[in-house]
Amino acid sequence: MPAFRQVGEKQLPNPVLCMAWSPKRDLIALANTTGELLLHRLASFQRVWSLPPSEYTGKDITALAWRPDGKILAFSLGDTKQVVLCGVEKAEILHVFPIETPVTCMHWMEVMEENSALSSFYNSEDESKLFLPKLPTLPKRYEEKSDEIMNLLGEVRLNILALGGDTGFVELYAYGMYKIAALTGVSGTCRSLSLSSDLKSLSIIAEVRSADNDPEICYSQLDTGLLSDCLPEVTRMARKFTHISTLLQYLHLSLTCMCEAWEDILMQMDLRLTKFVQEKNTSTQGLKKLGQSIESSYSSIQKLVISHLQSGSEALLYHLSEVKGMSLWKQKFEPLGLDSTAIEGAITAVGSFSLKANELLQVIDKSMKNFKAFFRWLYVAMLRMCEEHVPPELNKMTQKDISFVADFLSEHFSENEELFDRKGKYFNVERVGQYLKDEDEDLVSPPNNKGNQWLKFLQESSHLKESPLLFPAYPQKSLHFVKRMMEGVIEQCLQKPAVSFMCCAYFYPSVHLVKQGLSNFFFLQWNDKKAKMHYVVFSMPEISPCKLYLLRRATDPNRDADNADCAANTIYCDFPFRPHLAYSCLDARFYDDEMLTVVLQGPEEEHSGRVLGQLPLASTLSCETEFIWKPNQRLDQQSDAIPSQGLVLGNQWRELENMKAQFIAVNGIRKVACVLSSNLRHIRVFEMDVEDEDEEGAESQNATADQDVLDTTMSSQGQDEDGKEVKEQVEAAEHGGDEFQKTEDNLESEEALELS
Repeated sequence: MPAFRQVGEKQLPNPVLCMAWSPKRDLIALANTTGELLLHRLASFQRVWSLPPSEYTGKDITALAWRPDGKILAFSLGDTKQVVLCGVEKAEILHVFPIETPVTCMHWMEVMEENSALSSFYNSEDESKLFLPKLPTLPKRYEEKSDEIMNLLGEVRLNILALGGDTGFVELYAYGMYKIAALTGVSGTCRSLSLSSDLKSLSIIAEVRSADNDPEICYSQLDTGLLSDCLPEVTRMARKFTHISTLLQYLHLSLTCMCEAWEDILMQMDLRLTKFVQEKNTSTQGLKKLGQSIESSYSSIQKLVISHLQSGSEALLYHLSEVKGMSLWKQKFEPLGLDSTAIEGAITAVGSFSLKANELLQVIDKSMKNFKAFFRWLYVAMLRMCEEHVPPELNKMTQKDISFVADFLSEHFSENEELFDRKGKYFNVERVGQYLKDEDEDLVSPPNNKGNQWLKFLQESSHLKESPLLFPAYPQKSLHFVKRMMEGVIEQCLQKPAVSFMCCAYFYPSVHLVKQGLSNFFFLQWNDKKAKMHYVVFSMPEISPCKLYLLRRATDPNRDADNADCAANTIYCDFPFRPHLAYSCLDARFYDDEMLTVVLQGPEEEHSGRVLGQLPLASTLSCETEFIWKPNQRLDQQSDAIPSQGLVLGNQWRELENMKAQFIAVNGIRKVACVLSSNLRHIRVFEMDVEDEDEEGAESQNATADQDVLDTTMSSQGQDEDGKEVKEQVEAAEHGGDEFQKTEDNLESEEALELS
């Protein structure tokens, strides 16, 4: 019986460029050459959903990474220079941020260090709920989107998304949203990076090209001790900044909802006015309904402003005020780059937005009163013209009601030059709608502040006129304009710590691995959280084609700054008729802290196929000979001095028949592996620890509650897409082994055509 059980196989229509298993669920994400992002489940490799490319995001996916809780998937786009955070349950794009250069690699890790300061923060992280009401849920069409945005916060424990790109581009994002570090000094193009779980160091593998354009692979270790030493402060600051970013998205969604609601209101008003005109002004009941409809429309916009914009602004002010308090604690937060002046500017911008929202409320209130008074007056006039009875409660008009009617007539029926558009045609400017236009131009009908006693007092007071305690109001600008200005100020405020961190980074001497092309050579990194070690696995096929090299360094650079352990391993597979054959490694992934999963290829003259195997890390580093590192030489120049040994896979391997396997993705927590062929289209999925299935049957059935919920949600989405395909697979399986063998032959022939 093979060591690993195959549970799925599929021939994909487009080549796969990136693949990554979810850390918590039996789901794998694939990115293909068309820019499509796919999510498949383990069972029969059934597709759950697909996210097609778009002009808004981009079409060139360059890297994938899962958030440690498995609820968010990050992917980078080379053509638009963006990073996108996607919700896994419904393929919703939750957050997008720009980057300076295309990302070539990314790594999302969770901080595992614990101390008393962090524990107290975890317990008090939700203290804002004691002072702030829960943010109101948006209308039904936006309710799910609002919940997804709130899910961006995730768990309180700090997790960091590390990005690497061309020209030494390296950035770190707390919770995948807030940039806490922008590093410089990295030479070449980042091919792989790994941030240690204790935050003490960041290891980077980069491709550096010489003046002759010869590629050289270098391994560098960056001391990130500032993050480690200030972990409680970094976590608190990052969490607050993430709250702020989430609230900005909530306000953006609220304003979008208001704009769409206003467009619907205008359409309804237009239909009701048209209907009223078609009735030839003979129905007083129609006029009454029209007035009620307009009043209801204004009321709905007013509720959105009060419940969403004002609530979101208050929460934003609360969190920014707490960040300002942190910035004043110089001993703790000054090394992280918190700038109290920049934060004060952000608080002022939020105050201006709140004032503008309050101004819109006043305009709505005044418009409602004017509309109501005008339609009441017009309704009474029509009753009298029709010689109908006028109710006593409608027959009384106060001086204030007459003033409202006069204001309405002057605003909507006055041919003022300001109410002409650029083409010269008269049009009616709606005082509420102009606040919701996303334009830089001034308001056509700004509020009339004549007679405002407070403004008069401020203008006459020399002390309060330029006081920083007063929020600027921007009476000539729309709500959209003030919101964009607020977002820009807050974004600049959030960038301050990342810029400050650039001065605190320190590079230890690089390890020059090899000077050769990248086509025949692979490398990967792993952070052992328990042993606090960085591992680098790589090959040198031009020097030792049948050897797999493993480099080990401590995550604390001060502990092992000038030394590195290195070992070379020759891997053997004992076949019945081909004993003790040496295999070369095509690709490898760390299954967990104790195991390495490899894809091997035997000598072509022996007509051997590809092999999937497991290597214990303890065996690969069991060489007794000590390696003396020579920092002035590349590793390939001192390969003869590297301790070498032979390893036999034993029973932890399986031959991959009828498949030119080349790449692999694994997840040791879920005990799964996915093998991809050299033509990037043929995929096989395996369960790796089959022998433990009976003992852990009950545990696997109740693995996680959210897995069941996710499966239910995703099944409904995947049935329409792949239901026919899955049915065909089941019917083919019922015809027996002959049909399966035909499928294998077809897959092999397709691969041969691709390679030819």
